[in-house]
Amino acid sequence: MRVMFIGDIVGKPGREMVRAHVQKIREEYGVDFVIANYENASHGFGVNIKNADELLACGVDCMSGGNHSWDKKEVIALFGTHEILRPHNYPAEVAGTGCKVYEVAGEKLAVLNLMGHYSMPYTDNAFRCALTTVESLHAEGVKNIFIDFHAEATSEKRAMMMLLQGKVSGIIGTHTHVSTDDFQIVKGTAYLTDIGLSGCRDNVIGMDEKIPIKQFLTGIKGHFDIPKSCKKILQLAIMDFSDGSCLNAFKLKYFDDKKVLKTEAWREE
Repeated sequence: MRVMFIGDIVGKPGREMVRAHVQKIREEYGVDFVIANYENASHGFGVNIKNADELLACGVDCMSGGNHSWDKKEVIALFGTHEILRPHNYPAEVAGTGCKVYEVAGEKLAVLNLMGHYSMPYTDNAFRCALTTVESLHAEGVKNIFIDFHAEATSEKRAMMMLLQGKVSGIIGTHTHVSTDDFQIVKGTAYLTDIGLSGCRDNVIGMDEKIPIKQFLTGIKGHFDIPKSCKKILQLAIMDFSDGSCLNAFKLKYFDDKKVLKTEAWREE
């Protein structure tokens, strides 16, 4: 199966890039299943019903979240009606789930959404949750497992890869909005510390730079806002999974000036 993952979609600019490219990419690269992180899809904070419908209509099959999953209260209803996840290591009493299993190209694919701990809201232990969930999926005969690990600290993401390498098909980090240059396949597991945002690329993590700069200069916080006009980017990974392993993987960056950059994942033997 060929799986595509799109990083944090930030506001209208990110949604516009999804709408402009995802269906074409599915067709060009023969993608079977698309996962996208909705964390910042509605004006930078969570996702509302209108924007969730918009993204799913653009060729996205499943959406993962993070610490901003709860910013739009209507998301609670979406958990029961849409293919939307929230971090699985929230307590069991919380609405929604962070793990779903799909039938894709004749095989089962589990999508698992986890959230890290450093600078994040209080949740159950992500690493213990990952181990028990992966073990449960294996016991059910599910081999192909993809994880969106929404975390601030690169050390947490790297540790998750070391913990689960050879046990899952892919682990890709989200949240920082800044892409990293370490896409690799290790023991059959595709790994990328952070895929980066999809949205404005000429500001501060997809947001207008005025408030972040003021905050760094003065220590006074303000409300981050999406620029009304900006240069845009769509960042995604495409991975070939089979029998629990990743066979090939590459990353694509689509720019609004028509430029496209492709980076192959390297294989660690």
